[in-house]
Amino acid sequence: MQGAPKEVTVKQQSSYELMSAENKAMQDDPSLNPAMFWLGDGETLWQQKIGPQNKSCSSCHGDAKKSMRGVATQFPKVIKGKLQTLEGQINQCRVGAQGASPLTYESKDLLALTAFVAFQSKGMPISISETSANALFLKKGRQTFNERMGQLNLSCAQCHEDRAGLKLGGSLIPQGHPNAYPIYRLEWQTLGSVQRRLRNCMSGVRAQQFEYGSPEMAQLELFLMWRARGLPLESPGVRP
Repeated sequence: MQGAPKEVTVKQQSSYELMSAENKAMQDDPSLNPAMFWLGDGETLWQQKIGPQNKSCSSCHGDAKKSMRGVATQFPKVIKGKLQTLEGQINQCRVGAQGASPLTYESKDLLALTAFVAFQSKGMPISISETSANALFLKKGRQTFNERMGQLNLSCAQCHEDRAGLKLGGSLIPQGHPNAYPIYRLEWQTLGSVQRRLRNCMSGVRAQQFEYGSPEMAQLELFLMWRARGLPLESPGVRP
């Protein structure tokens, strides 16, 4: 297919491999990983009945350990013609099935539910593939990844492909795979989504940031997940 994304030629590496032994231990040990507090909240929210329908997530989906197994490895995905992120699908369920209001991006509750759902796929490989349904979205995400932006005139690819493994400001540049989100970032002192991290990068190159939940964000996230296909999910991860 003309214009299709190139095959990955460089060995994939999770940014986990670039962390200190202390930070790796923090991610690996549930008693040390701060994100586990959000998982507990997410499990509570999964069972909480809300809205005029008086339904919980479990009313439709039952035991998350079974029904959500592998789900996060497939997002973003096209549902009824729309490219949907995991956060977007959670909100779609709230509005459509529960009759409740959508949760705000980066809110504690949305991060908690996203982390809880993603955790059910921990260790499973990302399984995004190109299809006739997502090909156009994937192409647009790839274009954004390679497009120079901002006052510094840099693209995502220039850092995370061309210079991956080199140092910037004393820190190793990762390949930029989103296989551990939502993550607890020590710099943030809280849990955050991949879209928050992308907006950080855009701010760093002094570019106009895409809005949370925007089509552009979903397209870029799709390409990044396709690019990371095969890597195991680490959610919820810890990063410096």
